[in-house]
This record gives sequence, C-alpha cells and structure tokens, in this order.
Amino acid sequence: MDLLQFEALLASEGYPTVTTVEQGPLYQMGEHAHAFDACALILEGDFTITVDGVATQYAVGEVFRLPAGTVHTESSRQGVRYRAGRRPKD
Repeated sequence: MDLLQFEALLASEGYPTVTTVEQGPLYQMGEHAHAFDACALILEGDFTITVDGVATQYAVGEVFRLPAGTVHTESSRQGVRYRAGRRPKD
C-alpha cells in the first residue's frame, strides 16, 4: 500500500489524528496499551509488535492495526518510521 492509499483509508475509517512516528535502531518499549485505536503504515525499517506472547514483524509497505487497550510491546532492530492514524476509543 502506498501513502496516498493509506491516508485515504484512514479518512474513510474516521481516524481524526494522523502523525509520523520515528524510532532509532534497537528501539524497545515494554508492555503498555494505548487509549486509541492505531492503524499504521511502515515507511522505513522494521517494526515488531508482540501481543499475548505472539510477535508479528512488519516491513515497509505493510499496515498494522492495534485496537485501543491492547497490551503489547514494541521493538525495531533497524529503526522505523511509520505514518499512524489514531482514533479515540468509542
């Protein structure tokens, strides 16, 4: 998916906040949860999200979704830059 298609998707799904996130190499964040639904497109690097002990790695051009309140960890070996939509929990 390209950036224009992704931003059109976010608009159609009612994501009011769109931001770009960057993390450096060897990034790690311990268990946490967000108060918003997240939908993001990987623009550069790699990104791994672990939920309930299951790690899923995302590469450039891939989209991940994370519902509000989902406890997870985040990591990146190479560093990552992604475009993210955030939608408040209903």
